[in-house]
Amino acid sequence: MPRLRPHRERMQEPGTARRIARADRFTFQDLMAEATAGIGARPARLVTTLLGTVLGIGSLVATLGLAQTTAGQVARQFDAVAATQVVVTPGSAERGEQTVATAQLPWDAPERVLRLAGVESAGLSAEVPFEGSISAVPVNDPSAAAAAPPPLVAASAGLLDAVRGEVTTGRFFDEGHDARGDRVAVLGTRAAERLGVQRIDRQPSIFIDGLAYAVVGVVDGMERRAELRDAVIVPMGAARADLSLAAPQELQIRIRQGAGDLVGAQAPIVLLPGEPEGLDVAAPSGRSELGANVQADVNVVFLVLGGIALVVGGLGIANVTALSVLERTGEIGLRRALGATRRQIAAQFMVESIVIGLLGGLIGAALGVLSVVTVSLVQQWTPVVDPLAAALAPLVGALVGLAAGWLPARRASRIEPVAALRG
Repeated sequence: MPRLRPHRERMQEPGTARRIARADRFTFQDLMAEATAGIGARPARLVTTLLGTVLGIGSLVATLGLAQTTAGQVARQFDAVAATQVVVTPGSAERGEQTVATAQLPWDAPERVLRLAGVESAGLSAEVPFEGSISAVPVNDPSAAAAAPPPLVAASAGLLDAVRGEVTTGRFFDEGHDARGDRVAVLGTRAAERLGVQRIDRQPSIFIDGLAYAVVGVVDGMERRAELRDAVIVPMGAARADLSLAAPQELQIRIRQGAGDLVGAQAPIVLLPGEPEGLDVAAPSGRSELGANVQADVNVVFLVLGGIALVVGGLGIANVTALSVLERTGEIGLRRALGATRRQIAAQFMVESIVIGLLGGLIGAALGVLSVVTVSLVQQWTPVVDPLAAALAPLVGALVGLAAGWLPARRASRIEPVAALRG
């Protein structure tokens, strides 16, 4: 009795090629084995190729982290000043060609707002309309060229603390000087240099339109009113008595962070209970808009730098993969002669590029995070690293390897066995 053939053999038509058994096919495991063998066959080249990817991914992660870290520091610097400052000024209206004030700040405005919750300090200020001379010597030299006097500002005793100023020499005048109208003055650092006042232990005086004012101190800082460094500051009482100051122009209030909305709503009512809408209040509402804009600009700059570094890393993978194709032409031709298809050849080089990109992404992400932490520790910053950016870095490296290896893999798949073996 004849032996029956298997079902597949019975169904196979004469003249057709015999189907390859599943166990003999080129599987995904075989592809990975060939790709990893090709990668590990040249360790020196692998290190060189990885270096480009590591630098690209590491630069991207580091630049993103440093962008967030530096932007956070810049935002804190802005918020530390802007988010703790409230400025109250009289409202204004247009009358013909002139702008006139519609209300007036009370002279005891600092005492009133200090009763509000969240207020730490407050001070009045006003630019004194003054056309006379300010000098450190009472001698008038007709032959000397006329020089513009420094700005003259009247202030209350609490202004220095309200604008974050600091005394570099001497002291700031107090409430007693203000109440008595004493003729004392405090100079900004640049105004002191301009007037030639170097020391105050000898009780120097400056002459404001011929009236002697004793210099009691020199101040600096004043982050919210940096122009005061160029000014001569006198008490409100003295300005009212000697210089006919009619009304204060501005109330600076230093508050705790988060109290901006509350103080901004209550300050006009405390200052002008009958007409609170006559005052203009500039109060912070959350994060500083300027700080947010600076952070956005810093992020854009660092993202561009990181993208450039990533492109350089991708070009490195493409160049090394293309060189590998040229050097392995004989190997490719031999594999094609033994039955490897174009798709299998292309897949092998693609997998090699993807694996290199993946490894470079892993190493680059680790080095990028480490560099951000190191720089932050040296600068005494708070490191900020987006976990998503670090987690996606290996995937980005793999995508860069995929894009970089596509053209060399395509070239490798087009190599003919005869031409490759002949070469």
